[in-house]
Amino acid sequence: MDDSRDMFGDTPPWDDKEEEAPAPTQAELEEAGQASMFGEPEPVAAPSAPVPEPEPAPEPKATPEPRETTAVEKKAAAAPSSASTGAPAQPYRVLARKYRPQTFAELIGQEAMVQTLANAIKRDRLAHAFLMTGVRGVGKTSTARLIAKALNCIGPDGQGGPTIDPCGQCEPCQAIAEGRHIDVIEMDAASHTGVDDVREIIEAVRYAAVSARYKIYIIDEVHMLSRNAFNALLKTLEEPPAHVKFLFATTEVDKLPVTVLSRCQRFDLRRIPAPMLAEHFAKVCGLEGVEAEDEALAMVAAAAEGSVRDGLSILDQAIAHADLDGEGQVRAEKVRDMLGLSDKSVQRSLITAILDGKGGELLELVARQFALGVEPIAIMRGLMTLVHRIAVAQVAGGAHDAHSAEEREAIEGWAKALKAGQVHRIWQLLLKGHEEVKSAPDPLVAVQMALLRIMHASDMPDPGSLVKKLEELAARAPAPAPAGGAEGASPSGAPAAVAPPAITAAMVTRRWEELVEDVEHMGELSTANTMRMQVRVVELGASLLRYAQPPGFSEDITALLRACLTKATGERWEVYKVSEEGAPALMPTLVEQAEAKKTAESDAVNQHPLVLATKAAFPQAEVIEDDRPLAVGGGGRNWRR
Repeated sequence: MDDSRDMFGDTPPWDDKEEEAPAPTQAELEEAGQASMFGEPEPVAAPSAPVPEPEPAPEPKATPEPRETTAVEKKAAAAPSSASTGAPAQPYRVLARKYRPQTFAELIGQEAMVQTLANAIKRDRLAHAFLMTGVRGVGKTSTARLIAKALNCIGPDGQGGPTIDPCGQCEPCQAIAEGRHIDVIEMDAASHTGVDDVREIIEAVRYAAVSARYKIYIIDEVHMLSRNAFNALLKTLEEPPAHVKFLFATTEVDKLPVTVLSRCQRFDLRRIPAPMLAEHFAKVCGLEGVEAEDEALAMVAAAAEGSVRDGLSILDQAIAHADLDGEGQVRAEKVRDMLGLSDKSVQRSLITAILDGKGGELLELVARQFALGVEPIAIMRGLMTLVHRIAVAQVAGGAHDAHSAEEREAIEGWAKALKAGQVHRIWQLLLKGHEEVKSAPDPLVAVQMALLRIMHASDMPDPGSLVKKLEELAARAPAPAPAGGAEGASPSGAPAAVAPPAITAAMVTRRWEELVEDVEHMGELSTANTMRMQVRVVELGASLLRYAQPPGFSEDITALLRACLTKATGERWEVYKVSEEGAPALMPTLVEQAEAKKTAESDAVNQHPLVLATKAAFPQAEVIEDDRPLAVGGGGRNWRR
């Protein structure tokens, strides 16, 4: 039929010899899957049709999508600029995203976890669910993505298997790094908290992976899931298909049900130490072509509080804050101003003014810091840090973490000049002042009053030293002169020798109780109990003890007492054991005194008129003492008062 020939042409469709369209590639399938899930990308203007020529030039090859490169590759590729090629400039990426680790070798501070995963991959003992927990910015989500890479990497030749060192060149590695892999599904549990969201996961795990070795679900902030959502996930989490892996990340692991924790292999990502952070930031500055002082990087690392992301964000801000006239160098004083920290040299001047008792200089330094924009709470926090370092230097024998020779010399000088009790007292007063400054209506006035209080109390003796000095003064005090006056003179006219006052049993008891408490606070609890039970003091001097033991104790404890007393007081003691026959004891043991006191109190109660009247009215009545504390429902002996 002619009309059929006009409609369909001269040749039937099955005899058409045109070349068939090639089959879609794996990348095109993944791109189509991403488009179906997240929508089509923005349309790109189609190139104009080429003008037909006798000999057309070959078409240029399609440029592959840019992938996220490692830190080393960024440094190597930093030379060519977009201006030289005429391409539009790429938008700036913050350092926290730019230097996100792309391999386990770039993940700092988590060596134990990396070693565990490497051994599990080598031995083919991979768990079906992993839980990464830790504070913010230590690499929980990055670790989950690295595990997804390690499990799905196929190598540059496409024949590789799971490895702890993913190549970063194969299609799965590049797709996971760019967040477009169809078999690696990331879900934010903070915005998908219900049972319906978990039901979608449960229904999808039944199907095999499209192109990867494993279908991996990364659920961030998993603690935000509801209780019903956790319960719905339990069965699938316990017995998932062989091709499914679950990777959970959370900052609050205590909010996860125990039933979920028992089904996961847990990794606790620790905080990154400040020296390691400072070293990492120095490498980042080198890759960025920015010079930075070591002290400035140490401040940034300390402010990060163990978080790499927080530190990189602060470093990003510090680089932007650096003066351009100083060639963009990150300086310590600029970082200090940016973070609102107190100058370390001013902190040392404040401590010096406190210890020297210079109140006017102290107030002037505080006013100067406040005028520079340093908050009063930051002044207190800086002083607390300095006092803590002095205490550590006393124990460690030096300030090994000082950033300058001047700082090290000052801290070590205070560590040698101050006693441990003084340092701890200053710390307690600073801690109390810190709380007052936080809650005071005028923080500046509060910090001034707190530092003045510390200045007046810094050189005061502790209660134990004060009692000891009072006892020594009482022992050296002269006896009162007799009323006659003539009786006090010797026959030759010289003043008579003044006899020292007699040492009472109460003074010996009080002094011995203090020594026992010192030994107990030192950690020698067993020796303190021995001193309470087995020592009847015969003579007690400044560094001399003569004692006897009550009947029933024959063990010689002289060496034990000498060692503990010397360690507790810092003085060498002479301890001798004597018999009570030659020299009667000044006092019984502390246990005997406590039992005697209890017996006396019981007798006093029984002889009280009310008790006697009660017994007369009720002859069968008995007095029962309740020694239990009030907190557990006892009398607590308060009835005696």
